[in-house]
Amino acid sequence: MKEKRQRLQKAGFTPLEAIPAGRFAHVRCGFLTGFTLIELMIVVVILGLLATIVMPRILDRPEQARRMKAKIDIRGIESALAFFKTDTGRFPTTSEGLEVLVSDPGIKGYNSDCYLDKVPLDPWGSRYIYLSPGVYGRDYDLESYGKDGEDGGTDNNADIESWNLEE
Repeated sequence: MKEKRQRLQKAGFTPLEAIPAGRFAHVRCGFLTGFTLIELMIVVVILGLLATIVMPRILDRPEQARRMKAKIDIRGIESALAFFKTDTGRFPTTSEGLEVLVSDPGIKGYNSDCYLDKVPLDPWGSRYIYLSPGVYGRDYDLESYGKDGEDGGTDNNADIESWNLEE
């Protein structure tokens, strides 16, 4: 055993007793060993391959999350509008806008406990567009212009519309 220890020391291995406490290393036969350059290069290549495959999928998710939040906001505003109609007998006019769901304008039957605490902005920081009566044959239209902030658009720039929400 002593001969083996001496041979390993001559080959450049550090005895276990010489390792400072708390260090991470491989220990073989009481001697400190490390990773070879080849092992480290293989790990780096594998991590690089994983990053090129996974990162594009992860980076596309924030926009998808913003679009989903806008849909959830629109559904929440629609619920508040339904409560408003139940209490007052009508939907807010375009001129009253969504602000009427936050502060009492003096309308008969208005119940400030049932509506919104504040009018939310869409995930891109713009106001939701509210029209009453709606253009599309509904009592009202509610939409967000999406990422580009302009009417129309496709993909991530497409508008999110209350009359056209996918499940």
